[in-house]
Amino acid sequence: MTENSQLASFVHALKRARILCVGDVMLDRFVYGDVDRISPEAPIPVLRIRRETAMLGGAGNVVRNLGALGAATHFLSVIGEDMAGREVSRLVGAHGEVQPLLVVEADRQTTIKTRFSAGSQQLLRADRETTTPLSASSRDSMVATALALMPTVGAVVLSDYGKGVLVNEVVRTLIDAAVAAQRAVVVDPKGTDYRIYAGATLVTPNRKELREATGLPVDGDDQIVAAARRLIEDCGILNVLVTRSQDGMTLVTGEGMVHHLPAEAREVFDVSGAGDTVVAAMAAAMAIGAPMADAARLANVAAGIVVGKVGTAVVYASDLVTSLYHADVADGEVKVASREGAAEQAARWRHKGQKVGFTNGCFDLLHPGHISLLKQARAQCDRLVVGLNSDQSVKRLKGDSRPVQSEAARATVLASLAAVDLVVIFDEDTPLEVIRLLKPDVLVKGADYTVATVVGADLVQGWGGKVVLADLVEGQSTTATIARIAL
Repeated sequence: MTENSQLASFVHALKRARILCVGDVMLDRFVYGDVDRISPEAPIPVLRIRRETAMLGGAGNVVRNLGALGAATHFLSVIGEDMAGREVSRLVGAHGEVQPLLVVEADRQTTIKTRFSAGSQQLLRADRETTTPLSASSRDSMVATALALMPTVGAVVLSDYGKGVLVNEVVRTLIDAAVAAQRAVVVDPKGTDYRIYAGATLVTPNRKELREATGLPVDGDDQIVAAARRLIEDCGILNVLVTRSQDGMTLVTGEGMVHHLPAEAREVFDVSGAGDTVVAAMAAAMAIGAPMADAARLANVAAGIVVGKVGTAVVYASDLVTSLYHADVADGEVKVASREGAAEQAARWRHKGQKVGFTNGCFDLLHPGHISLLKQARAQCDRLVVGLNSDQSVKRLKGDSRPVQSEAARATVLASLAAVDLVVIFDEDTPLEVIRLLKPDVLVKGADYTVATVVGADLVQGWGGKVVLADLVEGQSTTATIARIAL
């Protein structure tokens, strides 16, 4: 079995991946609010709307995940000439690693899925969509673009949500061209006739889709394997990866190999879009030449991360590396995170009603003064995030002789402390951008500062948070400790 260090090397190489993604893009809208009464007009809750957000859905969520993993993606899809279509174009354009190739059909309605939620409970989903096949001109334009790009990519993703983009003729043309060009094809399938995906390198049905496609029972490991082998034999598919929710994933290869991967999730918060994350991770890993089994292991880790995030989230390459290297075995919680991952974790904590605090420093040669600061900071909040200056940042601030301990060592020590819930390493001289992303409720620094001189104080106070100055322990500093050692 490949070691985690080798898997991490694959993650670092994902930035070399070049992907062609073709499929049905959607606009996912989320409306959040509070319910405190029932409507007098009907026995239904009244949602008092607090905020609204929008993000790419469907194949667009696959593209978001590919970008987060570092892969460069050509995205082919179709939108309507409407406000939702313009919003999709704007959202795709915001991802610099994605080349948007969106065909506009004047008479088509861009698919919108709107979810209404109160607290953590979804109340209603409302869909607007067109599911009719593309016009001949749109189809021909899209296929011609895809065929021209095929030689330049390492893998092709077909993300089929049944909204009219991936009709049988288009699927057949793209898979045949990819096979001829010796490019991997990953299919997120739709419907029950998988013969249209013949020649695909990999299909990724969930347990329910596998049962519907084969008509076979899929309750246990042996039944899952038998059904997957039926797809391989009857439909001409090379490999099948079955996503099994709380039971993890099963990879069945055309060579007869079977890999059961247990679920990696530490806490399941939201399963929205987890299948898209798996497709993106598999395609990106296969595009750089990772063995199928190793690609599946990375996809399984990615799925475990994304179901612990709020909403239709993505997994960053740094999330994968952190999960592979920095899992705290004692409590099963990852305690060193990228700034993006930390921001999503902080949002998750706040969603549960927990107050998030933040403090920062170099924390080189941990001493009682550091411990006192961290304990005081933790007393001000439910969850404490610690910003840690990277090695290069410490050198700029303290000189070439510092730090004494590497950033990995310093992060490991901090993560082992009960007072610390999360560690974020930052490379800038100040943690301003980390604070901007995290939006902490409490910002804590030592009393050798004033509120006016604390970096990020104005931001935190601006969104209703508070700044706390912690008492100092006299005579304690890393510089003094180093001086005593030198004597």
